[in-house]
Amino acid sequence: MKIPHPIPYQGSKRYLASQILSYFPTQIDRVIEPCAGSAAITLAACTNGLASRYHLNDLNEPLIALWKQIINSPGQISRKYEKLWEAQHSGSKKHYYAVRKKFNETGRPDYFLYLLTRCVKAAVRYNPLGEFNQSPDNRRFGTHPTLMKKRIFTASKLLKNKTEFSAHDYTDVVKIAQPNDLVYFDPPYQGVCTNRNSRYFQGIDYEELISVLETLNQRNISFLVSYDGKTGNKKHGKMLPEKLELFQVKLKAGRSSQATLLGRSRNIYESLYISRALQERLIRSQNLAKIQ
Repeated sequence: MKIPHPIPYQGSKRYLASQILSYFPTQIDRVIEPCAGSAAITLAACTNGLASRYHLNDLNEPLIALWKQIINSPGQISRKYEKLWEAQHSGSKKHYYAVRKKFNETGRPDYFLYLLTRCVKAAVRYNPLGEFNQSPDNRRFGTHPTLMKKRIFTASKLLKNKTEFSAHDYTDVVKIAQPNDLVYFDPPYQGVCTNRNSRYFQGIDYEELISVLETLNQRNISFLVSYDGKTGNKKHGKMLPEKLELFQVKLKAGRSSQATLLGRSRNIYESLYISRALQERLIRSQNLAKIQ
């Protein structure tokens, strides 16, 4: 089955999913995504039958409300999206701003889905008041309703009756993790994510993250963290410290489009950190090559 992606989201790990899944252990009870976003890893894991249960969490409440509708009410959200998509053809830019205004007033999931498909680079942006303020991409109309419906119903078929939802701070949701679970962290990109930033609904403090990961180590919880990276020789973000005893893997994420435009060839790599407990599970399952 092709992995469905109903929610377009800048920074999604959909293109790295197969590499990340290769570090999943066998016999996972539950996959937990504390910063779910587009839920690319959950969708990929479920498509491949890697766990029996899933937990999607994001501090962005409208995003979790949208995931609830996609998974539990696929017909309803598909019809609402189609209605919004069809209405834009009488004046797409004006229609977009009207929907954006209504979304900021109500937080309705169908409004949010339409905005995500039409906004520039599928990039969520917020003003200091926490209101969605990204502009429309005037070169396209967003995902066609027929394709969107297919993606929504496929995602629903995969995750319905297997998924729990929450809109809590990530520090709280990780407390539910048990030793047979797997927690996958994909926090907001470093350098722009401390406190309130227009690029992200939620920021994550570096020292706080380290403290949370230390606690998970103490509880013998298996986790993976996508965090820093580099383009060519240029590093992005601060590495996680050695005291956490994490095994670091560099995943190739493609080529830098900006460097290509300048006539240069620069590969992009993103770091994936493997927890101590997960390293032990991989060894027990004879997956030795992954951590050597």
